[in-house]
Amino acid sequence: HVQLVESGGGSVQAGGSLRLSCAASGYSYSSYCMGWFRQAPGKEREGVAVIWTGGGSTHYADSVQGRFIVSRDNAKNTLYLQMNSLKPEDTAMYYCAATPLTSCYGLGPSNFRYWGQGTQVTVS
Repeated sequence: HVQLVESGGGSVQAGGSLRLSCAASGYSYSSYCMGWFRQAPGKEREGVAVIWTGGGSTHYADSVQGRFIVSRDNAKNTLYLQMNSLKPEDTAMYYCAATPLTSCYGLGPSNFRYWGQGTQVTVS
């Protein structure tokens, strides 16, 4: 069955960096679009970054553009999110998600089929 397992979250001071990872299994990882999403308490889940199958095409939310970098290693079935210059407003639970390429339209959470359990990022 499909599994997405996030890791790498933690607490960091403003201006610091974290690297999130998402290990995928149970489906054809290289043919799926992957995304990172986040949800802060009391707020809706929002898209952070999306990366298409080959890794050459990416899309970012305006709030993280220039600070976050999404990448994928199709040989390792792993998705990454390098987060730099972190701000307190980046504090949230971060989720990775997967969807077939035919459903990959961008940052909308409803487009994504499979979800991980999340990893907490706290910036103070």
